[in-house]
Amino acid sequence: MVILTSVLATGALTLTACGSRDDKGGDSGDNGDTTLTIGVDAPLSGENSTTGLGIQYGAQIAVDDANKNKLVPGVTFKLKAFDDKAQPATGQQNATAITGDKTSVGAVGPLNSGVAQTMQQVFASANMVEISPANTNPELTQGKNWQTAKKRPYKTYFRTATTDELQGSFAAQYAYKTLKKKKVFVVDDKQTYGAGLAKIFGQQFKKIGGQVVQTDHVNTGDKDFGSLVTKIKNSGADLVYYGGQYDESSLITKQLKGTGAKIPLFGGDGMFASTYIEAAGTSSEGDLSTAIGVPADTLPAAKTFIETYKSKGYKGDYGAYGAYSYDAATAIIKAVKAAADANSGKVPSDINALRSTVVDEVQKSDFDGLTGKVSFDQYGDTTNKQLTVYQVEKGKWKAVNTGTATLN
Repeated sequence: MVILTSVLATGALTLTACGSRDDKGGDSGDNGDTTLTIGVDAPLSGENSTTGLGIQYGAQIAVDDANKNKLVPGVTFKLKAFDDKAQPATGQQNATAITGDKTSVGAVGPLNSGVAQTMQQVFASANMVEISPANTNPELTQGKNWQTAKKRPYKTYFRTATTDELQGSFAAQYAYKTLKKKKVFVVDDKQTYGAGLAKIFGQQFKKIGGQVVQTDHVNTGDKDFGSLVTKIKNSGADLVYYGGQYDESSLITKQLKGTGAKIPLFGGDGMFASTYIEAAGTSSEGDLSTAIGVPADTLPAAKTFIETYKSKGYKGDYGAYGAYSYDAATAIIKAVKAAADANSGKVPSDINALRSTVVDEVQKSDFDGLTGKVSFDQYGDTTNKQLTVYQVEKGKWKAVNTGTATLN
């Protein structure tokens, strides 16, 4: 949800013009190395760009590290970034562009689950691996009937983020058992991610004894939530749960608090960004969100990553998905190394054979990443199930609870 050279502020990293293209895929540079491309698709402008850029540059650092350490001898990795603007149709076009590049061996992204739904078939048809550091909708890996009969739709799709089945339950348990909230007003943005997460939260909240007093929906891009906040204020709810992104949720909480209501807003990882606090201002104090994993700045392995991100002056917010994007790109790179190791130390010259092997090797992933152990189950889901609740305190997100959700 790949990337630029350091001399570019925006846009895509291209292959070196001085290289000569191999007929079967890959570029041979002047130094004799084979150049392979990893694509990244994310919203790099407009809505959700704060987190999208964090994904972009997280992958960039992984590629830079791999090249610096010559992780795959004889191979230079390049990144090419695609901006999906959080639009499913654009994401599908980007997937076609990535798979159409005969130097591409895999892709990192996207951010939005709704965008992922339009991309999966494209990558599957090309037998190319796609690893999202951010998608959380269960259907993407476990099928439409995931609640009753899980079935993996695409063997090429993986994610380093855990699912909303766990995130929604984790939030519900914290709201009811720790915050002691009994009545919640549930709102979603009608998108794949937001609606799915809100539904799971509501179901779990009721299962453990809470009451969903009312539900409502908004449209992405809406700015005026006067009617909604009046409903919330008069509903008797002691908590608002929002399924969606920070763009709308920051305005909802600001307008709600502006009526004098002192009802906190709780949301998922789509809300976990510094932009939420910047947009809502002091109205965000006390609001909460869940996010995948544990705080990056508490992970010893992520220390150098964070220092590099800051020293490079990269835009966006690495906190939500940056480290998960690094691990996703690293999984692809390690899979390429495994393909080379199995082929007398050289990557297969046939790009289709290489892509197929990379898919198989990613499934076998088992290494220590920035976010912990990186491995995938039979559905392509991460085996790392940790989640964190954050709360806004004095203008910053502060981790207040970390653990693993249990399903009721």
